[in-house]
Amino acid sequence: MEAMRQASATAPAGKPGPDRHGQPNFVELFTPKLVTVLREGYRWPQLRADAIAGLTVAIVALPLSMAIAIASGVSPERGLYTAIVAGFLISALGGSRFQIGGPAGAFIVLVAATVHRHGLDGLLLATMMSGIFMLLAGYLRLGTYIKFIPYPVTVGFTAGIAVIIFASQLKDLFGLTLQGGEPGEILEKLAVLVEAAPSMNAAAVAVAALTVGTIIGLKRLRPGWPGMLVAVAAASLVTAFLALPVETIGTRFGGIPRSLPLPSLPSFDGGLMLAVLPDAIAFALLGSIESLLSAVVADGMTGRRHRSNCELVAQGIANIASAVFGGICATGTIARTATNVRAGAHGPVAGMLHALFLLGFMLVAAPLASYIPLAALAGVLAVVAWNMIEKHAFAALIRSSWGDALVLLVTFLLVIFRDLTEGIVVGFALGAVLFIDRMSKAIAVEAQMPPPLDDVADDANGDRAAYPAESASDPHTVIYRISGAFFFGAASTVGTVLDRIADQRQNFILDCSAIPFLDSTAASVIEGTLRKAKRAGVRFFIAGASQQTRRMLIAHNVRPPRVRFKATIDGALRQIRDEERRGRMHRSGMDEH
Repeated sequence: MEAMRQASATAPAGKPGPDRHGQPNFVELFTPKLVTVLREGYRWPQLRADAIAGLTVAIVALPLSMAIAIASGVSPERGLYTAIVAGFLISALGGSRFQIGGPAGAFIVLVAATVHRHGLDGLLLATMMSGIFMLLAGYLRLGTYIKFIPYPVTVGFTAGIAVIIFASQLKDLFGLTLQGGEPGEILEKLAVLVEAAPSMNAAAVAVAALTVGTIIGLKRLRPGWPGMLVAVAAASLVTAFLALPVETIGTRFGGIPRSLPLPSLPSFDGGLMLAVLPDAIAFALLGSIESLLSAVVADGMTGRRHRSNCELVAQGIANIASAVFGGICATGTIARTATNVRAGAHGPVAGMLHALFLLGFMLVAAPLASYIPLAALAGVLAVVAWNMIEKHAFAALIRSSWGDALVLLVTFLLVIFRDLTEGIVVGFALGAVLFIDRMSKAIAVEAQMPPPLDDVADDANGDRAAYPAESASDPHTVIYRISGAFFFGAASTVGTVLDRIADQRQNFILDCSAIPFLDSTAASVIEGTLRKAKRAGVRFFIAGASQQTRRMLIAHNVRPPRVRFKATIDGALRQIRDEERRGRMHRSGMDEH
């Protein structure tokens, strides 16, 4: 307590400190990083660094936002609305210094499916509802638990999403003409695309190849250049000057508007709300995972720490605002966040400026977007899909263990062939079961003999004499040591061992000093062992139990005088010897009388 008071006394003025339990208080947990950065002092050098980084990210986000929107089944300006409105709020209110928010490739599958089932009104309503869910999750402090999703699950669903994104771009990559609508299921989609192969447009293939080649080439030769923007601009110029017969944003969508729309609420129809509820939950789950993963990546690159619950609150507000302005789902984006860090951003102002730069593009250069070929944007997303797959991590997990490989492949295949949410849930459940199995095998129960009852003096020459065999241990006392987490997964194994020996000696010492965690099932097992020992007249000692372990045991009636708690095994042995000595003295007194 004194150390805590000293820490509070030395804390900067105006900065909230921990509560009386040593935990961050409510204000500290939900203070945006923008406020933290401004408190530290914000001058022209920091603003200049943020402006350069914001412009760099805006150049990357410009073609990407439109490409993601088109792939999601909506018009390209809705991707820009999302990047501008949600991107500004995520940076201004979020718990990460470097997070860049906007439309993400991970949402393409879910958004496209929602638009197909419920139309644009259903999408906007689901987006707003997901924002409310994320807002509540942040205030309920659930952000701390999202990090418990196993790594093989995140790698698997990211790779699965990448495969689906690439499959969704095949139509525009090859300029195919379909007789009907494009199916959502990947196997049906591929069958329809193969059937439409004779309609392939060579000009579209050339434009897509030019785009992909330019991005890859610039990444190797000029890694500091904005490869995606240069590639899209070059493809647009070639298409316009050569009058190539390829579809563009102008021919399909009629261009993009030059301003943000007026805010308006989506229709709150009860039936529609119920229908889009699963989609809203999926948006909230995926958005929370993606945003916090992105924040963790930024932390790893910079050595900073984000506030996970504050970040979820910002994501929730941003998605609500995105729906009000006609945008789609938003989240923190790993690629744009990493670009922001590498560009030298100082704090959240960079993300806010990135949104303002995109708004400036809409106000000034929106008509130019009409000339962008859809094949070029498909090429951009093909590169994005390839980069989304963590190839080294995928291969490492396949080689590491059969359990990790199983979780990875099940998640990967379910995302591709079934459903994204189903893939995450099943992968998480499978990972949890494997973890429980591994932890249950990690626990050990070891029998120990008590130390010698009496020390043996050295002889006259200083040589140490051997202990007599009869005094090497106390035959009436047994010590058992449990090492590892003692929980329901290991309760049956440990309980069987304890039951076998609980009534075999006069004194039973259970060493709990190596138990980091004990749950109610384990406490119940110990209580059952205690009952058996008491019926046999055995004295029961528990040594080395932590405060948390002791509280759990006492709650399950493993308490004095039924059991005796000692800090160490030596303390338990001393009490046993003292009681036996008193017993012998008492019996001697009775014999004399």
